[in-house]
Amino acid sequence: MEIVAMTNEWLEFKAYTEKPKYSAASKHDFSYLGRFSFKTITDFEGFGRILTIIARGYIFHNKNGSLFDGDPYTRIEYARNALCAWCSIPDKNEDKPFVNFAELSTNFPELVNSKGEGWYYRHIQDIIKFVKKNPTVVSEKAKTTVVGISKGFKAEWKKKVRQLQVPIFALNTKAAWALRFDDIIADALELGALRTEEYILPPEKYAALQTLDLNGAPLELVCGVVGFYEANKNEDSDWVVLPIANFDCYYGNTNFSKKWLCKIPNTILTREVSNGVSRVKVNI
Repeated sequence: MEIVAMTNEWLEFKAYTEKPKYSAASKHDFSYLGRFSFKTITDFEGFGRILTIIARGYIFHNKNGSLFDGDPYTRIEYARNALCAWCSIPDKNEDKPFVNFAELSTNFPELVNSKGEGWYYRHIQDIIKFVKKNPTVVSEKAKTTVVGISKGFKAEWKKKVRQLQVPIFALNTKAAWALRFDDIIADALELGALRTEEYILPPEKYAALQTLDLNGAPLELVCGVVGFYEANKNEDSDWVVLPIANFDCYYGNTNFSKKWLCKIPNTILTREVSNGVSRVKVNI
């Protein structure tokens, strides 16, 4: 029996909405990044899942995690405001669409403060402060990356937040980043409430994996992928989208995507990649 921790979506939601603990035991410990990786921060990978998890939390759940018992469609504007608050940047709001949502601090004090500093903006600033104050427990590569983030993050994030607000049917826009609040909320409504418990891999699947040649991939990691597949598979398809960047964030480094995923044998996992989207099919 194997518990698949990546499948507890409520814990993932809390990781994006509660204040992280900034610490590191060694230069190989990236706990201070929270549920993010430097690649997610610099290249904006994995934000589709991150924002959808946040939207689902505010549409389908009360703040204690219990299910909202009303019509979720009445919470669309509420969820959109939550996303705006989370993404907020302190700015004079001279150009539309605005990026400073300080006015939402009353309804979403956990996501934005009265200065317009959203949860994500504050998280990035706290990472920068931690790395600068603790040079002995962070790697040289992390220090170099943080220097780049310090210089360019605000301008790039402001650009992304404006693109997120482009209406879904807008014409002649510069929304090259094909991720918008409208799409996120639509996905959230389709996916439904967050899973609030870890998925447990069936004993027979776990036993089978223990006997197979995993080609050097760690058993726990393979169980994580198989368990994620089983937990998210729909009856009308044998394929499940695998959020690779978010798996990297969960494990705290990019070993999952760069080292281990490609080692999982085809006898266990078939993987297809199209337009940057990876989908997998479990074969056992």
